[in-house]
Amino acid sequence: MALTRDFKTTVRSRVERDPKFRKELLREGIESMLSGDIVTAKTILRDYINATVGFIEVAEATRIPSKSLMRMFGPGGNPRAANLFEVVSFLQRREGVRFHVKAEPAL
Repeated sequence: MALTRDFKTTVRSRVERDPKFRKELLREGIESMLSGDIVTAKTILRDYINATVGFIEVAEATRIPSKSLMRMFGPGGNPRAANLFEVVSFLQRREGVRFHVKAEPAL
């Protein structure tokens, strides 16, 4: 389902005024990725990038062309793990956070 312009504007507005929401959006994207829900992870991380730094800044920092990044986080994108973790590492540094994996028993 495609996102409407109003939804994207709402997310961007919330990200700009609410640092906790911004960090939680990034955390949710990373958590989705680690749990194997790559479709959701790409969607959330794409929204986060669009609402914060933009693909051009991510491209400059990671040396991955911006068009490749946009495809990578698009619906049909199939990111290489090295590229994905490079982007996540940059986003964490830029946000000033570091997420840690904590093992929990499987249900």
